[in-house]
Amino acid sequence: MCELRRSVADDCRAIIVGSSVIQCTDVVRDLGVLLDSEMSMQRHVYISKVTSVCFYHLRRLRQVRNYVSQTVMAQLVMTLVITRIDYCNSILAGLPAFRLVPLQRVQNAAARLVLNLDRRAHTSPALQQLH
Repeated sequence: MCELRRSVADDCRAIIVGSSVIQCTDVVRDLGVLLDSEMSMQRHVYISKVTSVCFYHLRRLRQVRNYVSQTVMAQLVMTLVITRIDYCNSILAGLPAFRLVPLQRVQNAAARLVLNLDRRAHTSPALQQLH
């Protein structure tokens, strides 16, 4: 049996409050987080470019990896990358694993960068070491 999902915007087109007309929408931005009508957080992870911005910073940091110590690199990665992943991360609780895979890839790439590992290196020991 297949359940058909309907979004909030399917139920209402506009709400009239006094003399103002408020249009319904599928996505709203609150505190920098994109909330969609299905609460799938797909738009926040992909559309708001959290992962792409993090990977951009990781590529830029890779260019200076040989000129700074591991401690400084860890601080730079924490400041520029991990804080973006951690911002409002409580809203991601309970999501299916496939929605969180892009964020996990960013975290794995950050661990590899800090520890100067090969891109094919296993990240579980690296994440435990950095924790």
